[in-house]
Amino acid sequence: MDAPSILGLDRSLSGRIWRWRGGNMDLGGMAGLQHDIVAQLLMSRGVAQDDLERHRNPSLRAFLPDPSIFRDMDVAAERLVQAVLTNETVTVYGDYDVDGATSAALLIRLLRSLGHEARYYIPDRLLEGYGPSGEALVKLAEQGSSLIVTVDCGAMAHQALDMAREAGVDVIVVDHHKCSAELPRAVALVNPNRLDEEQDAAAHGHLAAVGVAFLLAIATVRTLRQRGFFAGRPEPDLFGLLDLVALGTVADVAALHGLNRALVAQGLKVMARRDGVGMAALIDASRLSRAPSCSDLGFALGPRINAGGRVGESTLGVRLLTTEDPDEAQAIAAQLSALNEERRAIEGEVQAAAEAQIDSQHNRAVLTLSGRGWHPGVIGIVAGRIKEKTGKPTLVIALDADEAGNGKGSGRSIAGVDLGAAIIAAREHGLLLAGGGHAMAAGLTVAPGQIDALGEWLDDRLGRTVGAAMANQAMLLDLAVAPGGLTPALVEDLESAGPYGMGWPGPRVAVGPVRLVKADLVGTDHVRLIVRGDNGASFKAIAFRAASTELGQTLLHATHNRKLWLAGRAKIDDWASRPQAELHVDDAAFAD
Repeated sequence: MDAPSILGLDRSLSGRIWRWRGGNMDLGGMAGLQHDIVAQLLMSRGVAQDDLERHRNPSLRAFLPDPSIFRDMDVAAERLVQAVLTNETVTVYGDYDVDGATSAALLIRLLRSLGHEARYYIPDRLLEGYGPSGEALVKLAEQGSSLIVTVDCGAMAHQALDMAREAGVDVIVVDHHKCSAELPRAVALVNPNRLDEEQDAAAHGHLAAVGVAFLLAIATVRTLRQRGFFAGRPEPDLFGLLDLVALGTVADVAALHGLNRALVAQGLKVMARRDGVGMAALIDASRLSRAPSCSDLGFALGPRINAGGRVGESTLGVRLLTTEDPDEAQAIAAQLSALNEERRAIEGEVQAAAEAQIDSQHNRAVLTLSGRGWHPGVIGIVAGRIKEKTGKPTLVIALDADEAGNGKGSGRSIAGVDLGAAIIAAREHGLLLAGGGHAMAAGLTVAPGQIDALGEWLDDRLGRTVGAAMANQAMLLDLAVAPGGLTPALVEDLESAGPYGMGWPGPRVAVGPVRLVKADLVGTDHVRLIVRGDNGASFKAIAFRAASTELGQTLLHATHNRKLWLAGRAKIDDWASRPQAELHVDDAAFAD
């Protein structure tokens, strides 16, 4: 059954139905500011009316669980405490993405604050690939490490952990990726996505690995406190580590509800203090003249950390986030910014080649795009961009990505389609050499001759689920205002219900009816608008990366006499002499 139209509209220029996210919130321009918009936004995102106050200002006190509810957490904490008390050699084995770098940096900084200098090991994306290798673990043992803590990896590393066990080294796994029923043999495996996890712990399955590492830090400090370790020394400032937690959580596109929302909200406050030498240098290198926002973590800071692992040196992120030398931090941050620019150029080339294959798979529910010579460091970003453009789960596979000539793939999914579970099932079905992930993202290794079979298998397995998910991809609106109602005060009210991200979507506002005053191109593919309402109120709007879409073309060539409703996110334009509100357009519809 078709959903009822709103605002007197049928379908939009992008072909989607507009629906209210949480009931009709038509606030009629300025009158909307007299209502409790924050409460409406919270309730439309699933918050019960009697739980509003806890969510208005999400604090750790209100959302933090007892770490002991997670399986193996106390075992892991005890083993770390033993290492601290006996001054064992500890190596933190991370991953080359932001979640891996921040997780590793968090534990290194924790141990340093306890008087213990830990080593770190970050595998090379191109030479070693994702996850701990048995050879690397054994080598670390031979170099003197008696305890290795893997972060953001290890949940599926059965063979590697067996090799470590045989070499006599203990391994703690701190992860958040999907697990199989049979767990690898480790001293402790802390992961809210273990299949044997109790319900109260499994409810935190949306945590990024850095969030799990933060809980382990709490458990470790608590155990040391019980041992009397802090009788003659100060306890570490765990709150001061939340800038790392916020960055890793947002950059890993973890759902920002519940505990994650509290971690990010408080982490942004820590980041604004600029206490961390490396984080301050990263903020400066990102050319931010203000305290970072949630979107800055995903679009400015995170990509720079990622660039080291994608096209440069995999250890740069951890080195930056753990250094206490301002000059070193500045140099590494500048190097990461340069690598990020290089990554952008490579990404554009791979994306163009991948998009050329889309038409040949127009009937596929899951796009499986592959090519030789594609840089494996950017395939995840390209998969995400194509997923956004097509609305379909997308796998992008770089062939000849390892010495055996196999393909390395990265996938991104849409809401309602668990890609990680499907990739694990494909591996168990014999279609993949390796693979895993979580609901929205996955990684894999595949033999070239199996790519077509993998595409067909995923299409058969996920076709119906993808169809249902795409059918429900309506344009969800939070409120509607007249042109005069798009004000800086409204933007401030909307932002106060943040931070926003995956699972806690930023509010989308419908503004209209308006007429086009001007429409032109900015850059290569952004559509810039100036619109005006019947009462003379005007504002600026921009549709990013929309020039080649039906929406962008229609806006560029629409007559100035036709009335439109614009839907998007209200933002502050602070380039003018005084701040003004503008709209970042996601969709539009003719009002007549």
